[in-house]
Amino acid sequence: MEIGISTFVETTPDVQTGQVISHAQRLREVVEEIVLADRVGLDVFGVGEHHRKDYAASSPAMVLAAAASKTTRIRLTSAVTVLSSDDPVRVFQDFATLDGISNGRAEIMAGRGSFIESFPLFGYDLDDYDELFDEKLELLLKIRESEKVSWKGGHRPAIDNLGVYPRPVQNPLPVWIGSGGNPESVVRAGMLGLPLVLAIIGGRPTQFAPLVKLYHRAATQAGHDISKLPVASHSHGFIAEDTELAADKFFPSTQYSMNVLGRERGWGHYDRSSFDAARSFEGALYVGDPETVAQKIIHLRKEVGITRFMLHVPLGTMPHEDVMRAIELLGTEVAPRVREEISKWEQQLGFS
Repeated sequence: MEIGISTFVETTPDVQTGQVISHAQRLREVVEEIVLADRVGLDVFGVGEHHRKDYAASSPAMVLAAAASKTTRIRLTSAVTVLSSDDPVRVFQDFATLDGISNGRAEIMAGRGSFIESFPLFGYDLDDYDELFDEKLELLLKIRESEKVSWKGGHRPAIDNLGVYPRPVQNPLPVWIGSGGNPESVVRAGMLGLPLVLAIIGGRPTQFAPLVKLYHRAATQAGHDISKLPVASHSHGFIAEDTELAADKFFPSTQYSMNVLGRERGWGHYDRSSFDAARSFEGALYVGDPETVAQKIIHLRKEVGITRFMLHVPLGTMPHEDVMRAIELLGTEVAPRVREEISKWEQQLGFS
């Protein structure tokens, strides 16, 4: 069971002061967070790609590269790369470079993206949303398979037996498929034999169990060994020494962020009752003291089949010291509890 962190490097107004930190400051903070995550024994750190004022990381590979030489073991991944509006050649080159700097710790999480700002920014038509992703994923996988590439599609100039460099340390460079729960994307990941990451940010996490089964069924039918295909979750949460303290610290920025997105997307108002319901044992918020969060992650592993858990923190803007403390608790107290319990459970079931 792998445990890690994901972040979108947000720069929303501080809910207490109204102040907004600079993109530069938030980027430097994230590098410190990655270094700490590595030091406390977490397995993976993911940085999401966005192209709007309230997010600082438009280039996850650059942020991860800044931390690569300061870390030794933690895996470094996008969360996600908006592949539909990017050039697969450049994406591969960026992450192969990161892989070299980190000595084989880079990963790509490829997704369509739930935000659409990158499409007009890079000159793509949203009417081609699905077709763009399918075509560019095909090219990305072709590049990682072979140093020399010949390829032709409908939305990018053809490539005729050209080399793509540098080549990564890992062969192949890991490529995950990110999904918000669309069955078609889950089946695609399974058919291609690619690891799957699910954004579990609402409802009941156990509702995703049928999707994991669908993924495994598609992979099996395509001839892939599902024991070698990890399934990850990306879920909002926060950890403090006391559960109510964690909730009180995490709620203000969560409410602000959810209501900003809610106004854009037509969601209902997000209030404390919604928040408290979501942090119940069966809810999608992983907020509480180390034991509370650990038990929820263990439940997710046993009931849904998740083999990598990524805690998304912060949501919105929170004090850097609070985020650092949450990362420390995840690595030193939550992760050991989860790994010990899951190891015992798997031994009982004869998995190991």
